[in-house]
Amino acid sequence: MAISTADFKTGLTIEFEGKVYQILEFQHVKPGKGGAFVRSRLRNLQTGTTLERTWRAGESMEPAIVERRNVEFQYRDGDDFFFMDMTDFDQLQLSKQQVGDVAKFLKDNTPVQITTWKSTVLGVEPPQTMEFVVAQTDPGLRGDTAQGGSKPATLETGAVVTVPLFVNEGEMIRVDTRSGNYVERVK
Repeated sequence: MAISTADFKTGLTIEFEGKVYQILEFQHVKPGKGGAFVRSRLRNLQTGTTLERTWRAGESMEPAIVERRNVEFQYRDGDDFFFMDMTDFDQLQLSKQQVGDVAKFLKDNTPVQITTWKSTVLGVEPPQTMEFVVAQTDPGLRGDTAQGGSKPATLETGAVVTVPLFVNEGEMIRVDTRSGNYVERVK
């Protein structure tokens, strides 16, 4: 079941040159002279690199069947991470390389989404924002305001994020897991 460039949508996954890509953006172009074409920007889901590619109008390729499973992170044992599928309670073990940079935001019992293609794990996606306790940071100074500046803070998971000067140890903060940025202090 091949798909054509006319079927392109943002977020669609395709198989191209033996790799799996997700379409980030595309544009159909019909010049005054010559044939129509589709300009696209693709992200390799295995490596994370982006690729710009131009296709002839009507060119076809194979769709990549990417499966997303909702699982729960259970615990970490050295460089191994253990997850449980909440539908059938199967346990899944992934290596630190398979989990990637997301490892620094994983807390026990955190719901995450695992993306696979042809039984190969492509990535682990935590919730967009998560709450963490600040384990260590320099003390704030009297008179610090929201516009005053920033300092590094180590979270309970070991991740280091930049926080405003008024955030102290032991406080709960919300962090954007996609960028690793501080969002807000949680009361």
